[in-house]
Amino acid sequence: MSNPAYIVGLDIGTTKIACFVGEKVENGKIVIRGYGKTESTGVKRGMVFNIDETVDAIKRAVSQASEQSNVEIRTVNVGIAGHHIKSLKHRGVLMRENSDVEINDAEIEKLRQDVFKLSMTPGEEIIDVIPQEYIVDDEPGIRHPKGMLGSKLEANFHVIIGQVSAARNILTCINRAGLEMENMILEPIASAEAVLGDDEKEAGVALVDIGGGTTDIAIFYDDIIYHTAVIPFGGNVITEDIRQGCSIIKKHAEEIKVKFGSAVASENRDDEVVSIPGIRGRDPKEISFKTLASIIQARLDEIFDLVNVEIQRVNSQHKLIAGIVLTGGGAMMKHIQQLAAFKTGLDVRIGYPNEYLANETSEELASPMYSTGVGLVIEGVKRYEMAVKKNACTASGNDQKKSDEPEVTVKKAVEEEKKSRFFSDFKERLITSFSKNLFKDDEIDKD
Repeated sequence: MSNPAYIVGLDIGTTKIACFVGEKVENGKIVIRGYGKTESTGVKRGMVFNIDETVDAIKRAVSQASEQSNVEIRTVNVGIAGHHIKSLKHRGVLMRENSDVEINDAEIEKLRQDVFKLSMTPGEEIIDVIPQEYIVDDEPGIRHPKGMLGSKLEANFHVIIGQVSAARNILTCINRAGLEMENMILEPIASAEAVLGDDEKEAGVALVDIGGGTTDIAIFYDDIIYHTAVIPFGGNVITEDIRQGCSIIKKHAEEIKVKFGSAVASENRDDEVVSIPGIRGRDPKEISFKTLASIIQARLDEIFDLVNVEIQRVNSQHKLIAGIVLTGGGAMMKHIQQLAAFKTGLDVRIGYPNEYLANETSEELASPMYSTGVGLVIEGVKRYEMAVKKNACTASGNDQKKSDEPEVTVKKAVEEEKKSRFFSDFKERLITSFSKNLFKDDEIDKD
C-alpha cells in the first residue's frame, strides 16, 4: 500500500463483498476512511464458485473504498470461511541450544513456523497457527516467554485448516483484481476482534457470527481462543425456506424476511399479514407474520442446536460466563436474542463493531453485518504492528552485530600482531644464538 498507515480489510461474503480502508489513530481507535460494498453473486456458503463474477465484485468494492478514502489500494487482509474450515490442537516443542541465553522472538516464531510443516490430508492445508499458551521447562500458563531462561520451549497452538482449492480460489480472485494478499484471516476471529471485549474473552464467551452463507463460531476462555467452527447454514438458507414455504420468488422472500421477519413465532399474531405482489398479473398473496416467523424459527432452531453442540465441546471443561455474542447480518433478526438464550441456556447479547471505532467513522458501519469487515481491519492493524516491531528488532540486532564487527576485527588484529612480533623476536634470538655457536666452533677448529 502506498501509505502503510492504512490497512484494508476485504470481506468476501455470500451476500456481499465489502472493502474497508482503516487507520489507527492516537487514542488506539480505528477510523474507517472509506468503504465499498457490492452484491456477491459468485460465492456460495463462503466459497468462491465463480471466479469472474467474484473478481468483478471485488474490483467494484475496492474502487468505491479507494475513491472514498483517496487511498490507492494494493494489498488487502482477506477473510476466509466456509464449511471446509476445521481446527485442531497441536503442541510444539523446541529444545534450546543454550539455556543460559534469554528466549528471543526468533525462537518463538520458529516454534510457530514448525507447525506449518505438519502433514495434512491431501487437499488440505494449514491456513493459520494461533498460539494459546507457552510452556518453559514444563512450567505452563506462560503468555509471553520472551526474555525467560530455559532449556525447553513448548507451546499449545490452535491450528486452522482448510481446503487448498478454496484458499487458492480466493487468492486467484485477489490477484486477478490487481491486488496482493497481506494476510488470510479466519472470519470468526476477525469478527471477534471487532465485537468482543477483553473481559468477555477472559470470562469465557462464544462468538456466533450469522452470515449469509455460514454461521461462524469462535470460543474464547481465559483470553485464549479454544475452538473455532463453521456451520454451513446462514441467512440465505432461511430465505430459501421462506421462498419454498410461501411459494414466492427469492427477491420477495428476502424483503419480507428483513422487514417483517421474527425468530419467535409466538411473538407474532395470525391477523398481521403482509401482501406479496402476484407474478405477471396474478392475484397478490397474503402471508401472516406468524407463518413467516414459524418458517424462520424452524431453521434458526436447527442452527442454534448445532451451535450448542460446538459450545458443549468446550463448555464441558470451561464455563462460558459471558455467554454468547451474536453478530453478523443474521443477528439483526427480531427476537433472535431470546431464541438463542432459550436454545442454549446462556446469556446472549448482540455484538456491534462500534467499541473500537472512532467517532469519525460513519454510524452505518456500526451494524452487526459489518463486524467481519471491521474486524479484518483491526486484526490487520495488529499484525502490521507486530511485523513492524519484529523488523525493528531484527534491524537492531543486525546493527548491533555490525557495530561489534570492527571491535572484533581490531582485537583480532592486535592478537595477530602480538603473535607476529613474538615469532619475529624468537626467530631473531634463534639466528643470533646459532651465529654465536658457529663462530665459537670455528675458533675451536683453529686451535
